[in-house]
Amino acid sequence: MGSNHATTANRTTEAAPDRAGATTTVTVRCTGHVRDAVGTHELEFAFEGTTLRAFLEAFFDEYELEEMLIAETEAEATHSGWAPVPDDLPGTWRKNPEGEQTRPYARVCINGRFNEHLGGFEAALEDGDRVALIYPFMFCC
Repeated sequence: MGSNHATTANRTTEAAPDRAGATTTVTVRCTGHVRDAVGTHELEFAFEGTTLRAFLEAFFDEYELEEMLIAETEAEATHSGWAPVPDDLPGTWRKNPEGEQTRPYARVCINGRFNEHLGGFEAALEDGDRVALIYPFMFCC
């Protein structure tokens, strides 16, 4: 397990450009509202390209989930009830640029890691990787 983590970290820090004609097959895991929209919790999905961006474009062509998952503006990516971010945050904080963020509560993971920690939408994907599209059901009293 440790070696897979190291391999994933090394391979995704330098996002490779899509190879012309390369086809990648990943396992897609769906939760919550995404599972309802797709109709299953897991499926194999082949697409042309080698990046998360290429996967998302192909997946959204087949399943109309882009509006559910992807925020086009900073306002769409932020929930009104979230606490303000302090000016001086400890450690390293990564956030995808505007237009490449998920909506509040929605997440995209590659092999169990959030995509913003792997190069955002330019994160490299390989055959057999797991892509999780997460949008949990939210209930309030």
